[in-house]
Amino acid sequence: MMSRKLLQISGFVLTSALAVRGQAAVWQQCGGTGWTGDTTCVSGSVCTPLNDFYSQCIPGEAPTSTVTSPAPTTTTRPPVATGNGKLKFTGVNIAGFDFGCNGDGSCTASAAWPPLTKYYGHDGEGQMQHFVNDDGFNTFRLPVGWQFLTGDVEGGPIVAANLAKYDDLVQACLNTGAFCIIDIHNYARWDRGIIGQGGPTNDEFAALWSAIASKYASEERIMFGVMNEPHDVPDINAWAQSVQEVVTAIREAGATTQLILLPGNNWTSAETFVSNGSAAALQKVTNPNGSTDNLIFDVHKYLDSDNSGTHPECTTNNIDRAWAPLADWLRENKRQAINTETGGGNTDSCVQFMCQQVAYQAANSDVYLGFVGWGAGNFLTNYVLSETPTNNGNGWTDSLLVEKCLAPTSGAQNGLF
Repeated sequence: MMSRKLLQISGFVLTSALAVRGQAAVWQQCGGTGWTGDTTCVSGSVCTPLNDFYSQCIPGEAPTSTVTSPAPTTTTRPPVATGNGKLKFTGVNIAGFDFGCNGDGSCTASAAWPPLTKYYGHDGEGQMQHFVNDDGFNTFRLPVGWQFLTGDVEGGPIVAANLAKYDDLVQACLNTGAFCIIDIHNYARWDRGIIGQGGPTNDEFAALWSAIASKYASEERIMFGVMNEPHDVPDINAWAQSVQEVVTAIREAGATTQLILLPGNNWTSAETFVSNGSAAALQKVTNPNGSTDNLIFDVHKYLDSDNSGTHPECTTNNIDRAWAPLADWLRENKRQAINTETGGGNTDSCVQFMCQQVAYQAANSDVYLGFVGWGAGNFLTNYVLSETPTNNGNGWTDSLLVEKCLAPTSGAQNGLF
């Protein structure tokens, strides 16, 4: 299930060196519920409320006024791919096929628990229908263990019966009209052996993905999540070569246009994606034609004190330490990222900080395509990060964090979605 993510020091960093004392820098926070920092912006930017929880210094000039006729307030949002600050993908992880997988890459294939009632799991299909129809989500990530797919045989072919079970979940996802992320949940490993670095060979890894891509090559709403949370990978450039071989295999299998999500080291941390060398290494990964079209960086970030996703309280919105610096790098290098795991407890602190994080990503949707919360599916509703809705027989009731922040229909998001 969940692994321990990168240990981080919580809290906000000092105001950017670009800001003068007492003023927030461009793109930095300047207000919102619970905000105690600077509330004015450096010259050339305006403190702009995005919702009750988050105001941001956005480039532009403050409105001027005259004694007789106040000028209308005008603001300029950050440049965005869609032109309206709208995240393209918003969703939830539907867990179960990854159960039994550990951070060392070991997975007990028999522990996988399909989140479908036909396999005595929770009603993952009903959950997804609810999330789409009632909440406006449009993306689901479907984690699965490598060992489950190949029947515990390293380098072996996919077991048809096992793939058929997993495909039942994929088809249930596709039937909602949503985008569906196939996620191999093995931490760049097979039983402690790192892919391409003493563990499974790149050829074995690429063969797995070639088989998967061949099955879904004609389905445009499938995304390929190369690997969940690589960590402690000794040679990041060698890992990038492993990823390159997967990208080539997927494209050569006929899946030529779907998004492929490229994960970095350090539990895919958004905060260290640049500093640990992942950005530079993965930036060199290309499609067979040499382009980087639809190759999207895959990053994660939790909001608790140590970024482990194991505590009910949240301590940070991750903006200053992670999302703002990464946004700068992505813009400079003309690339994009998606946050495929994020979450917090169903507590007031997590509502505050998660709403701020979501609002920031929506305001910077030229570089951030969206987020996928962790997690629903077979998680019980009392799991610390549960986003599993409750079915009372007449409808579904969402968890607090989904209701207040994550759902695109949430009032806290103030129409950003």
